[in-house]
Amino acid sequence: MTQGSEKRVRDRILTVRLTAEERAAIDEACEQAGLAAGSYARRALLGAPTPREVRRKPADRRELARILGALGKIGSNINQLAAASNAGVLLYAAEVAAAADAVVEMRDVVMQALGREP
Repeated sequence: MTQGSEKRVRDRILTVRLTAEERAAIDEACEQAGLAAGSYARRALLGAPTPREVRRKPADRRELARILGALGKIGSNINQLAAASNAGVLLYAAEVAAAADAVVEMRDVVMQALGREP
């Protein structure tokens, strides 16, 4: 086997022109296979797994949707706190703590989506 980094070993480039639909189909296939585009292309073109494939964990769409929902709620809460503060309203510790708890909850959801222990 050749020594050295992957960039030094793989120094030839193949360019392919695609339509937007073809690229979207390839991106979806890469996601389904859990591979980076280069690894997926080498596997498809050469017909066999190549050394040092880059595997990507497939995204859990349900978890990502939860993350987006949590982001929306946190953004809304922060805007409300900022508006109240700018209007001279005294903010209570419970309101600020609730916003902080929302950030912690979102962090936990992101960690779960990444397959890590929160």
